[in-house]
Amino acid sequence: PRADAPRRPLGRRAARVVKLTFLSVGKERSGLFLPGVEEYSGRLSRAHKVQLVELPESRSTGAQAKEDEGQRLLSKLSPRDVLVALDERGKHLSSVDFAKWLGKQQDAARDVAFVIGGDEGLAEAVRAKAGLVLSLSAMTLPHRLARLVLLEQVYRAFSILRGEPYHKA
Repeated sequence: PRADAPRRPLGRRAARVVKLTFLSVGKERSGLFLPGVEEYSGRLSRAHKVQLVELPESRSTGAQAKEDEGQRLLSKLSPRDVLVALDERGKHLSSVDFAKWLGKQQDAARDVAFVIGGDEGLAEAVRAKAGLVLSLSAMTLPHRLARLVLLEQVYRAFSILRGEPYHKA
């Protein structure tokens, strides 16, 4: 294991239930990613409230589509949510650093809403409201694949926080 991959839990964490909302624009049409999404959302739901929300794509195009989708994404947030906007220009975190960030939100009893934009990307208003703008990769990922990778990384992060053997870096 890497030096930054502890086998012990990261700090003493009360078993606070954190609500995790995964908001995305567009529907999964291929069926390729749904089994993985269901697997990881099911695993997460054993300890957390999990909500998967798919919003329809805007009927507009270009910048107008991005703005429309951004407004609809922001309208789904509650005041308790800390927003994580997924964006290729966002911050790159290791799994352990992401776990530490999620642990801080859990300790503060904050709910976390992850947002994946549509084909045009995220509106600037969404990025501006985000407590964390996160990049999963320097490469461009299809939005549905990004949602699956995100769910797995959130599951991995909570496994790290609990000191479970899932994370073997």
